[in-house]
Amino acid sequence: MRKDRLEWVISGLIQYKLTEREDQFIKSVSQDFNEKDMLTEQQEEKLENLYKEKSKLIPNKNYFTPKASKSQGKGRVKRPTGKIIP
Repeated sequence: MRKDRLEWVISGLIQYKLTEREDQFIKSVSQDFNEKDMLTEQQEEKLENLYKEKSKLIPNKNYFTPKASKSQGKGRVKRPTGKIIP
C-alpha cells in the first residue's frame, strides 16, 4: 500500500465512530507504516475491510438533525380559505 492510499483510507475512517480497538489498530498501522514504509498483507486486508464496513454506515456528522428555529412556537398555522370559485 502506498502512503497516499493509506492516508486516504485513514482520513475516510476518521469520520466514523470507531471502537477503541479499531482506533488503536489504525494508530498501530500508521506507526508501522511510518517505521517500515510498508504494511503486511494482513494489515492491508484488515484496514480495507474495516473501511468497507464503515463506509456502509452513516458518518458521525449530523446531517439529519433539525435546526432550531428562532420563531419556534411563535408562528401561526395558515389554513386554506374555504372560498369556492363557481
